[in-house]
Amino acid sequence: MTHLPTAEKREAAEPRSVFKESSCIFRRNRALGYVSNQVPAVTRYVQRRRDTLLITCIGRSFQVYTASHFRLIHVSGLHPDEITALATDRLHTYTASNKCIFAWRAGKHIRHVYRGHQKDVHLLLPFGFNLIAIDRANVLKVWNIPTEDVYLEVPFRTEEFQITAVAHPPTYINKIVLGSQQGQIKILNIKKNSVVCTMSHHESRITCIEPAPALDVVAVGHGDGAIILLNLKFDEVLMGFQQDWGQVTSLAFRTDGPPILVSACSNGYMAFWNLEERKLAGQLQAHEESVTTAICLPTEPVVFTTSPDNSMKMFVFDMPDGGARQLRIREGHTKPPLCIRYHGSSGVSILSSGEDSTMRVFSTIAESLNKSMGRATYNPKATKKKSELLNVTIADLMFYFMYSLDRFQYDKFSMPPILEFTSDTAREKEWDNIAAIHAGIIQTTTWTFDKNRMGDHRLVPKQFQNKNRSDFQSETTCLVLTHCGNFVIVGYSTGDIERFNIQSGAHRASYGSPGHQKAVRGVACDNLNQTVVSGCSEGLVKFWAFKGKVDKPVAVLSLADGVAMMRQHRESSMLAIGLETFKVFVMDMHTRVIVRKFVGHTAKLNDLTFSPDSRWLITAAMDSTIKVWDIPSSYMVDHFRVEAPCVSLTMSPNGDFLATAHVNLLGIYLWANRTLFNQISLRSIDPWEPAPYVGLPTNVCDAMELEDGLIKLEIDDEDETKLGELIDAKYETPTQLSKELITLSGLAASRWQNLLDLELIKQRNKPKAPPKAPKLAPFFLPTVSGLELRFDVENGQKQDDSSRIRKASTLNNLTAFGKLLEGTATSYNFEDVVTHLTQLGPSMIDFEIKSLHPEAGGTFLAMLQFLKLMEFMFGTNLNFELAQSYLSVFLRSHGLGLTESPELVRALRSVSQVQLDAWQRVEEKLIYGTGVVAALRNFAH
Repeated sequence: MTHLPTAEKREAAEPRSVFKESSCIFRRNRALGYVSNQVPAVTRYVQRRRDTLLITCIGRSFQVYTASHFRLIHVSGLHPDEITALATDRLHTYTASNKCIFAWRAGKHIRHVYRGHQKDVHLLLPFGFNLIAIDRANVLKVWNIPTEDVYLEVPFRTEEFQITAVAHPPTYINKIVLGSQQGQIKILNIKKNSVVCTMSHHESRITCIEPAPALDVVAVGHGDGAIILLNLKFDEVLMGFQQDWGQVTSLAFRTDGPPILVSACSNGYMAFWNLEERKLAGQLQAHEESVTTAICLPTEPVVFTTSPDNSMKMFVFDMPDGGARQLRIREGHTKPPLCIRYHGSSGVSILSSGEDSTMRVFSTIAESLNKSMGRATYNPKATKKKSELLNVTIADLMFYFMYSLDRFQYDKFSMPPILEFTSDTAREKEWDNIAAIHAGIIQTTTWTFDKNRMGDHRLVPKQFQNKNRSDFQSETTCLVLTHCGNFVIVGYSTGDIERFNIQSGAHRASYGSPGHQKAVRGVACDNLNQTVVSGCSEGLVKFWAFKGKVDKPVAVLSLADGVAMMRQHRESSMLAIGLETFKVFVMDMHTRVIVRKFVGHTAKLNDLTFSPDSRWLITAAMDSTIKVWDIPSSYMVDHFRVEAPCVSLTMSPNGDFLATAHVNLLGIYLWANRTLFNQISLRSIDPWEPAPYVGLPTNVCDAMELEDGLIKLEIDDEDETKLGELIDAKYETPTQLSKELITLSGLAASRWQNLLDLELIKQRNKPKAPPKAPKLAPFFLPTVSGLELRFDVENGQKQDDSSRIRKASTLNNLTAFGKLLEGTATSYNFEDVVTHLTQLGPSMIDFEIKSLHPEAGGTFLAMLQFLKLMEFMFGTNLNFELAQSYLSVFLRSHGLGLTESPELVRALRSVSQVQLDAWQRVEEKLIYGTGVVAALRNFAH
């Protein structure tokens, strides 16, 4: 998976289960909203692009961005496990995963694989043609990059020198600097396999080592916040700083002029140290969590940072006092999303709210179109002022000394997580069009999609505005925005149902006093603002008039179990009701009748959604399953199990994608609807049948490249010998289902219906003027009559020059069809004749049948064989309509001439008997079917 782990990785990871790529309907597509995690990012300058590439880790794959616009170039293939280290040089990007090291070319293709470590690798350093890798077993290995051989292996004793940092100072040939958990520094010559010297100037754990632009100088960061600039040549401390915020996570030197050292801290702050004046030059809050990466781009006044808070930023030093400001940002949710919904009818924007109290917009087209609406706060002005206090310079520190005690505390104005929201596009340009409820509070906040920010209104009922009230346990539980975009209806845990005007924030109506005796779990409103439906945990579903007398419900429907949630499909007026007993009811809002009941989940329902055409109802529960119910047939047609329970899901307005959010995962996962791209036959599935396990989607990567990568990584699938016989699901329709059944030919109706009216058609299509001959008639090859273009090669062959006298074997002039008929007198094989007839057009068939009479160049034998051909077609029950049409043309043309031969009369009687038997069977079925339809039509309900 490409999720961001919230806890530390276990030493011995459990083996991953074998999962399927797709269910019957939905196939894994991709994941949205992942930017970075706790693994430090790396950078690489590409001369051809004249730009710096930024490479960030997102779990089992890495992403490559451009530094100029933060544009996502590509995503790597999947690794066998989580990536533990990243490094890069001029040619390759190196990743460590599952005790192996992979060398990627262009971020897509695996060039080398280095195997041999007994533990996971956590430090990588490219060093010329060598790659230095240090694993958790405290073993340092030097790999030869082209040959994939181990050049040197140096084990260290963990209790004496546990390696925590590695660097290569410029001009130090064949030498690297190692930092340890014990605070010591060693310079190692990898060519001679010898320790040059050992230095110890601070007892705290070394977290990072960064070479300075000056020769022989490195900056060393420690776990207690100490920063030391050390001269390696003379083993001398040049200067030291103390970062009181906590551990130093990264160090970087500016190379564009000013002597500034940038240090990152584990609490999300960065400090800028002036090396000439030996004092603090400025500070700013870069991230909400630890800053794991801080890299100053060469000769540019910018610093690039990443953090486990799922964001990466770039700051530019262009402030008048030398400070930095944010230049670019790419971020996702810092905590798992709780509610996701498609916004608009185009299906390209997904609204998402999470535990971080933020509202975000994710684009399914390009990551650069993602937006953040900000964090929900009680006092936006105070929060903005507090953020300004956090980005100060050394000149302002004395003035703001009074704020030093609470400057780094959590924002007290931040609101609780957003549990649910509702949106509509009707009045998107005029006023706020999104309303959200928060965990544990009574306020409902408004947001505007057009202005991309939080709105000004806080919707609170009148009975909760009294400062002397004692009921502080009340909270909002559900809400819905009307289709017109003017009103929002909110339900509360006290049973109250209130309607607000979202434009002004004014209270408009209260449904009942209160509407329910228990907590309201769901509200819905129809498209025309005529009816409001509410459901409570007591199991009562009430129908209210939208306006007018709203003190009493119009109707009440009692359910056996309490209502857990309600979701509606406005176009069809279908309402899905999830119950506390894990059942799902589908109700028609107009007739107020339960039309479907679905049972199959074994845990708490998390979310429900309809497909755009309201044919499917998709449900998700805490049993980690997602089920698809077909409403017309009332069957479950698909289900699958995922790694983490789905907490929210939404279907695209176009029906092409299903988006899901999961427990403890920061991304939004897209599933493609296979029924739009393939012919899939849906069958009913037992709801209690165990659901197959389907892996969550990963980031974008080509399917072929992913398969190639798995082969190169030697990730084997399940042994095929353990699987059953492969069943080919492709179905080919047979020519005839059964010999007892009358089968039609399947040809176009114009091929046989026009035979009876061919003379009329020819008369109607007769040209008014004769065709004009071309000036220069080109040479044409003779062709054979028929629907398929074929050249008459036999008649075009050159005759023998010995004699020009043509010898006729018989006095008749049979056509190709007549010759085939005469041939059946001895072979009794009529299939070739039937095939020949089906390839001819109506005009040619009429000509061939009329040419069978001796006066037209045919023979009585040909006519006799034609009647036997009709008997054969009626006897096989194939091409029934063609046989009827051909026989009709034959009788119309040669009806009087048949009496001249007793043999033809006997054959005609035989054909008549076979034709009568076949028609009687058809007539009986038609009369029976007509009678059944008439009886059902007159049946009284």
